[in-house]
Amino acid sequence: MRARAGGIAALVLGAALWSAAPVSAAPTEGAHRTTITASERATALRFWTDARVRSARDLDAPAAASAPSAAPGAAGGQAAPGSGEEVRVAPLPAPRSAAQAPALAASDPAPWTGGGLISTTAGKVFFQNAGGGTFACSATVANADNKSLVLTAGHCVVDAGTGEVYRNWVFIPGYANGNRPYGTFTASSLFHLDQYVSTAGNANYDLAFARLAPLNGRSLADTVGAQGIAFNSATGREVHSFGYGGSAAEGNGERLNHCAGVEYRDTGREGSTMWGIDCVQNGGSSGGGFLADFDAGSGGGYLVGNISVSAGSSEYHPVLGNEALDLYRRAGAV
Repeated sequence: MRARAGGIAALVLGAALWSAAPVSAAPTEGAHRTTITASERATALRFWTDARVRSARDLDAPAAASAPSAAPGAAGGQAAPGSGEEVRVAPLPAPRSAAQAPALAASDPAPWTGGGLISTTAGKVFFQNAGGGTFACSATVANADNKSLVLTAGHCVVDAGTGEVYRNWVFIPGYANGNRPYGTFTASSLFHLDQYVSTAGNANYDLAFARLAPLNGRSLADTVGAQGIAFNSATGREVHSFGYGGSAAEGNGERLNHCAGVEYRDTGREGSTMWGIDCVQNGGSSGGGFLADFDAGSGGGYLVGNISVSAGSSEYHPVLGNEALDLYRRAGAV
């Protein structure tokens, strides 16, 4: 089924260019970490009033035409994503049970009504650029040693054209119709791959992690639970994607939507190592999770990627390979 027009590929990211100095950053080989101070986190928490949350612009990925131009292994002798040994981190159940309902099987986005772990661990991201623009993406809590991690898209953390990292970055788990059922978590560090910026936005590297500061003395995962995450895992199997698409048909970014399908390789763009399904979620869904081994009854599964770009009737995710694993270990350390 061909998805509705106006999907992720439609956004022009020019409005997201920075003109001010970035937050202090300490790069490491292959990974870039931006540290956010307690004062900056307090400012972010005050900044995101209900009015600003409502007015934030749903962010799409760059156009698919600007996605991969060369395979990751084409230079530097690096292996392609997913070619290493598989590493899996199991889900962490939420501290309280959620009401269950029959799961959806959809190729066009449909509201998620199944409850469970995904309803607490999926959420909306809000951030600001130096020009004062406010934007929204999606993210998912990933189980990690520090119990404070979310997976999202690289383009929801950093401008690939300039290397400038976004500010006033917050995550609202379980967001629904303006409600913040578990509070607003502020980012203490943001992590993206150096290759995403050095390649000026190669979508093969369009992934990022955010470490969130505790809220009211509790970590993010201890508050809402966490999804499992898998690296170098098998491809070509059934996956489920979740995001807060901004189209009217998807609830204008106010509800969690769902797609499912057997993923296939992105063969339409030279150099792409991405995989996708026959579905397109719209602006604001960027960064939402792709999960394998998803159990509709519990709402839990294993993150294998994030919503990145769309082309035609397909939405694609970067593969979580060794570079993503290294980034995860840095971001998820205690």
